[in-house]
Amino acid sequence: MLKEFKFIEKLSEISESDIDELLSDKDSPFIRYQFLQALEESKSVSNINGWKPNHLVSIDDKKITGFMPLYLKDNSQGEFVFDHSWSYSLNRAGRRYYPKLLTAVPFTPCETRKIISKNNVDKFVDTTKNFMSSNDIETWHILYPDHDLKEDLKKCGLVERSGYKFVWNNRNFKDFEDYLKIFKSRQRKNIRNERKKISDYGIEFIVKDSDSLSIEDWDVFYNFYKNTYEQRLQRPYLNYKFFELIQKNKYVLRPIIFFAKLNDEIIAGSLCFRDKDNLYGRNWGTKYDIDSLHFECCYYQGIDYCINNGISHFDPGVQGEHKIRRGFEPITTHSYHLIMKDDFRKAISDFCVREKEEIQSYLEACKRYTPFNKEYKI
Repeated sequence: MLKEFKFIEKLSEISESDIDELLSDKDSPFIRYQFLQALEESKSVSNINGWKPNHLVSIDDKKITGFMPLYLKDNSQGEFVFDHSWSYSLNRAGRRYYPKLLTAVPFTPCETRKIISKNNVDKFVDTTKNFMSSNDIETWHILYPDHDLKEDLKKCGLVERSGYKFVWNNRNFKDFEDYLKIFKSRQRKNIRNERKKISDYGIEFIVKDSDSLSIEDWDVFYNFYKNTYEQRLQRPYLNYKFFELIQKNKYVLRPIIFFAKLNDEIIAGSLCFRDKDNLYGRNWGTKYDIDSLHFECCYYQGIDYCINNGISHFDPGVQGEHKIRRGFEPITTHSYHLIMKDDFRKAISDFCVREKEEIQSYLEACKRYTPFNKEYKI
């Protein structure tokens, strides 16, 4: 029987071993202590930028038996599930949308376990509800939870919201050429032409993983990453200290960088992470605007890596219809939302029902354009 629930404002209040004992080798790198702590220690996540940690742990006989990442948010940045229209609606009603509670991995729209506990989901929900009542917080949002958690969250009264992304699935392909056989000849030719453009430039690729990554590699990659944001006149979510800490814990977090090299110069890089069954594309950047370099660096190199290493799935990030013609398949994603007041809960529920119908229609249309459809349109 659980004896206590406790909110902690810094992950460092507990130890790596406390979380490690709750996880398995199937868990993604993003829910691991070392990743979440790197965000906090680097101050990429802090009260200053609207991510105030308020994690919830369960304790039994002085031993941590459950963990849920939790943040007090005063904005909706870095979440990838967009709720700006919700905040406008509540503000127009004269009520405060912020601060809100958020259970997610900051800046990381990847499915992971979000309530790490056995058979105690309802108690985590009840404890969070009590915190919301005591602090006059109207909403709590759980983004990209694992499949096993979904039914429990619905039973606890959270509203389900649908989204979508495009994921590549390894169908036991022998190599990239074997993979290309799924396409019609025209699209097969298009993909080969995109790859040929890169090879004709003389661009080669270097794959750096946890065995070969050095701090100098992160120096190079960070400049590409920062450049991607600066081109959009935005401030990068992650600072250099974060990547230093990833390097420090690289054998646990398993980062991979695909570097593009031209004439002995590294000109672009794509950062991924991996676990037992999945490759996750996270960030990328380039020094030069070269046709098809993004596709090669962010998609084809990842597909090659998955085939060569027996990885089942490649999640390159959210959105992007252009992924369909490269063999990525549309899937539904979910988030769950606890709305404290009846009037706003009803409005959000109605919105999510209508949005779900629209997304389902959109995904059905997308499936007609995948190479796995017998009436494949491309």
